[in-house]
Amino acid sequence: MKKKLTTVTFNGTPEQEAKLDQLIVEYKGVKGALMPVLQGAQEIYGYLPIEVVRHIAFGMDVPVEEVYGVASFYSQFSLNPKGQVSVAVCLGTACYVKGSGDIINKVSEIIGISAGETSSDGKYSLDATRCIGACGLAPVMTINDEVYGRLTTDEVPGILKKYM
Repeated sequence: MKKKLTTVTFNGTPEQEAKLDQLIVEYKGVKGALMPVLQGAQEIYGYLPIEVVRHIAFGMDVPVEEVYGVASFYSQFSLNPKGQVSVAVCLGTACYVKGSGDIINKVSEIIGISAGETSSDGKYSLDATRCIGACGLAPVMTINDEVYGRLTTDEVPGILKKYM
């Protein structure tokens, strides 16, 4: 599933930019350094807005398309800020076979956003993830750091109600 950018106003601070610049200087010219720079940038900002992707590309003399391609390919990177309530539904094989596709559709219907999006008020984000290593609990959904397993679509509204 291809990640997409939503329209969110970027509010980076000078302190964050200074940390990113320091990181870029540390890795500039090092072969294979794009991944650790992106990881560090995500730690600094919490996600990788297009402004940060461009800044990394410029600072490391790498095409924006390459930086964006890496950031959008790997599931560890987020192009959108996470909501206060960050929902992730596993779509790995075991979960998908046991109905996680229906689970994510139900979540999307209830919170009003699609996978890969953050609500305009910043309250909710929804992500489709790959295996999270809880196959015995399939299908699995996480909300912030809480894991919900052996889910049915009928249970989803009650679980989400706790976070609304």
